[in-house]
Amino acid sequence: MTDNVTQTDAVSSVVKVFSILSALGEQKEIGVSELSQRLFMSKATTYRFLQTMKQLGYVVQEGEADKYSLTLKLFELGAKSLEYVDLIEIADKEMRHIGQLTHEALHLGAFDDNAIIYIHKIDSSYNLRMYSRVGRRNPLYCTAIGKVLLAWQDEEIVKGILEQIEFVRKTETTLLNANQLTVELAMVREQGYAEDREEQELGLRCVAVPIYDRLGQVIAGLSISFPTIRFDEQQLDDYVSLLKVAGCNISEMMGYHNYPL
Repeated sequence: MTDNVTQTDAVSSVVKVFSILSALGEQKEIGVSELSQRLFMSKATTYRFLQTMKQLGYVVQEGEADKYSLTLKLFELGAKSLEYVDLIEIADKEMRHIGQLTHEALHLGAFDDNAIIYIHKIDSSYNLRMYSRVGRRNPLYCTAIGKVLLAWQDEEIVKGILEQIEFVRKTETTLLNANQLTVELAMVREQGYAEDREEQELGLRCVAVPIYDRLGQVIAGLSISFPTIRFDEQQLDDYVSLLKVAGCNISEMMGYHNYPL
């Protein structure tokens, strides 16, 4: 019974927050009294929600006045969401092209806290294929996409991320600590691509390249994954070349024109 009440209260709070945001979106600024009347909420409750939203950076109070307005934080969140929608649509064509040439699995991944999350995927056309799905999270330190996402980040950002990561040995080739990963990231930057050499799963390899946005920031990684039983080392250069051309094309469509081929 208590859990149901708690859940109901939580849902009610979410509804109230979005009601306030919607009302603030309809006019430049609004006072607590007017807002509470419009939303049929008590003034105390409205004030409490506004103060919390102010602390989180979603609304701003006009000096000491009883007026509140939206900040650009919601716009920033929406812009990020649209960027990924555009990215997936642009990347899909390139990924399908590589898939038709290689018949292997292609993944597009982005940061998700201290991990990667797959935001798009093209399945392998072979019967023997890796298991993955859009929305699945994987570690940064033992995936090719994770390495390219880290390699071009600011050194302090990387240091902060690595301090929060627990390095778990998944196979005999898994990197075991931040020092080993830091050395590998330097190599990734130098060669322009990253590899997962059966570091996450025995019998499975992966190669990835970075995707840049218009500001030159790495926002995603594009990878090809394949079982070792149907891979020849001579194929590596071909896979890297295909990925880099695709990465360049996608990055250019995102507004970046200095891709390091």
